[in-house]
Amino acid sequence: MIWGVLQFPGSCDERDALNACEVVGDEARLIWHEERDLSGVDGVVVPGGFSYGDYLRAGAIARFSPAMEAVAELAAAGGPVLGICNGFQVLCEAGLLPGALLRNQELRFICRQADLLDDEGNVLSIPLKHGEGRFYAPEEMLDRLEAGGQVAYRYADGHNVNGSSRNIAGVRNEAGNVVGLMPHPEHAVDPLTGSIDGRKVFEALEKYA
Repeated sequence: MIWGVLQFPGSCDERDALNACEVVGDEARLIWHEERDLSGVDGVVVPGGFSYGDYLRAGAIARFSPAMEAVAELAAAGGPVLGICNGFQVLCEAGLLPGALLRNQELRFICRQADLLDDEGNVLSIPLKHGEGRFYAPEEMLDRLEAGGQVAYRYADGHNVNGSSRNIAGVRNEAGNVVGLMPHPEHAVDPLTGSIDGRKVFEALEKYA
């Protein structure tokens, strides 16, 4: 696999994402937000950070970048796309994933380790750090996501610290090739950080590809 990792003005986790891709045995390269050419790239990671300073609304400006036009084309063709934290927000703003990310229920920035459950029931210990990470969708849409198997990750009991609807920490599109989550798997790939469970997030999408 060769991953392209987007880099926006204000993003701060792109190099961690590059490292995570390489840790799981893949190749990766940075893609500047003004690039439209994704040739030679099998999949894309939209990383965390504060793209364009999170002005207007988190991800609202980044969704209009030239690179995101190319990402939309890659996703439509079935290519794997992973959005992490701000990247999840960007994908939702771009309409590539359902729902929206709102201000945390206590209206403050949260930084802590969290336990997630993947759709096979495995527990993953992955850090999160965000101020607008509360996943929201209307009840009818939530029902459709549940029925269609589009809930990719949930917060384990007691770990839904932002108030996300139905404990949802991450979702996928209907085709299954676009996945977004608020916690940061790229910060959980080295034993020195206390957990390597983040590798499983990258490996799951790699298997899809």
